[in-house]
Order: sequence, then C-alpha cells, then structure tokens
Amino acid sequence: MSAGVLSRSTIARRSREIGLAVVGVTTAEPFADLEPYVVDHVERGHMAGMRWFTAERARQSMNPVVLHPGARSIISVAVPFWSGIVSPPDDGLLRGRIARYAWGRDYHVTLKQRMRRLVALLEAESGRSIEARVLVDTARASDRAIAARAGVGWHGKNTMIIIPGHSSWAMLGEIIVDFRLPADPPLAKDCGRCAICIARCPTGAIVEPYRVDSNLCVSYLTIEERGPIPHELRSRMGTYVFGCDICQDVCPYTAAAKVTDDPDFRPRSIDNVFPSLGFLATMTEEQFREAYSGTPVTRAKRSGMARNAAVALGNTGDPRAEPILIGMLLAHDLPLARGHAAAALTQLAGDEARRTLRAAWRAERDEYVRSEIHRALTAVSV
Repeated sequence: MSAGVLSRSTIARRSREIGLAVVGVTTAEPFADLEPYVVDHVERGHMAGMRWFTAERARQSMNPVVLHPGARSIISVAVPFWSGIVSPPDDGLLRGRIARYAWGRDYHVTLKQRMRRLVALLEAESGRSIEARVLVDTARASDRAIAARAGVGWHGKNTMIIIPGHSSWAMLGEIIVDFRLPADPPLAKDCGRCAICIARCPTGAIVEPYRVDSNLCVSYLTIEERGPIPHELRSRMGTYVFGCDICQDVCPYTAAAKVTDDPDFRPRSIDNVFPSLGFLATMTEEQFREAYSGTPVTRAKRSGMARNAAVALGNTGDPRAEPILIGMLLAHDLPLARGHAAAALTQLAGDEARRTLRAAWRAERDEYVRSEIHRALTAVSV
C-alpha cells in the first residue's frame, strides 16, 4: 500500500510540530550486512553482562518484519537534548554526575507519546488508518542502524549516531508503518581520522573504532550491572553515578551542537544533574523514588545508586568523603553499599578510616562485605 497523500515534506513538517526535530525514512528491508557484525559482537562477549541480548535476539533485531509483520517502511526520528555546558554549584557539597539524557523525564515516555501523536496526525493527513508500531530502545530493533540507513545521522567511532547540528545529543525512536514511503539516502559522512573518543574513554571501553565492550563501559557499570563493580575499573569512573557522557563531551561535533530547551529534558532540580553524594549514600527507598521517579535514573535502583555513590566518594579524594563512607560501612542496610564503601575508604585512608575498617571486620557478618573489608585492610596496611 502506498502512502497516498503523505509526502516526505509532510512527515517532516508534522514531526517538527510535535517536537520530533529530526526525521528520516528507510525501507523495512532486513539489515543483512549488519547481522554478522552484531552476532560477532555478542559472541566476543562484549554484551556478556546483558544475558538477554543473545545471538538469536541479535539476528531477529536485523529484520523489521519480525517486529511488525506488515512493515513496509520505517520512520526514524530523533529528539535533540543538548542544553549547553553546565557546571556543579559551588555549595560545599560533594556531588556526582548524571548523564545528560537522564536529567529530565524518561525519554521512553516522551518519544513514544510524540510518535503516537505523529501517527495520529499522519492518519488525519492521509484519511486512512495506519498500522504502526512505535519503538524506543526496548524492543528488538537496532535504533542506530535504522537511523543511519534513514539518513538521520552516521555512526561515530564511539558507536553513537552523530546528527548534523546536534552531534550525538539526541534520543532515537522508530515508527514501523504498513505503507511504503520514498527512502532517504544515508549520509555520506564519517569521523575521518579523529579518534578522540577512543583516547579519552576512561575505562578503554571503545575497544576499536565502532565497537564498545559494554562490560567496561561506565554507563553499563553504573546502570545495568547489579552486583559489585570490578575493582580495577572503580577508580576510572570519576564521579559519574548514572551513565557517562565523556565520549560525547569530547567529540568535536559537540562544539557545533545547537542548544535545545526541550521541557521534557529539563532537570527538576540540581540533584537531577549533579546529585549530592551524601544524599545518595543515605537515602531511603522512599526518598529515592521521590527524587527520581519518572526519570531514567530509577533503572539503576536505589542499591545501584548507593553503590555508585560510594565509588564516586572515593574517587573525589576529598577528606569530607571519609565520614560519609564510614557511615555507609557501619550502618547502610545494603551489603552492596557497605562493601563498596569499604573499598572506597582505601582511597582516603585516614586514621579514622583504618580504625573503622578494623571495627567493621569484627562486626560484619555478610561474606561479600567481609571480603571487601579484608581487601581494604590489606591495601591500607601496605
């Protein structure tokens, strides 16, 4: 079935009207050329921490018809969210960092609502019902491959999609529709010889151009990892407690990104951008929900954010972090938080920290926490 009165310009105009600033169209043909790469990526173990992302799932994600049997075309959309350079307040608090995309409302909700609105507008324009499926990040679709083939942007060496005028600061979504549209050509652009994102990744997660080992990525470690963070990576994570923006911050295209003031991506408070590490270290479940409900941060759960706060506190190297970490080690209800607090104290290693580690060793009953305390005591005794 054809698109009828729906022209490419009509789709673009309607998209912009509802806050879908960038739009491209591609076919619903399989991504056969990408399948070997994605399957190889899984088999190399670069997705090992996400056990649900199997080679079979990867193969299915390469065929849009698996997601929507009536698929004929895919409308790829992007919502930019670069709001300019910001700095933490000089208010005397030790603060962490949250990745920019998670400052405001959950992007899954924002994009799905806007895309459903676009489908309704296109139905009104065409005078026919449209069988569509809207996708944002969570279904078996390769968002970035679709965006690249639709001409929305091109693959950067950090695997992000770089969009002219916005760099990689945009959230992606797709609408799979049951009619054919003229496809946009891919952009004939690439990163050239630039490799600054690879050089500046603190954990070496960009193991080669266009390939990220998720097991090393700070975003994975702070969000998807549910257990202890590998010791050798903790000191490289800086003060990020949810996600990481470094490979995007250092990208030369960020200098040309347009400042966007999208209300759905505005933070409710400074703690949605630079959260107090003391708060994260002591918050109750109720306080966590009150502070971060409706934002992507809830994905990390209270346990993950407390753990991440302990790592960030140690990485500050600030003496003011010591009493917070001591409090976590002695009184936090979650073993994961207590264990990471013990390890983080070795980066401060004051006399009080040593005394507390020895006292905690005598009192602690959780085997995981005891192993962290033992490791910490060994480190501070050297």
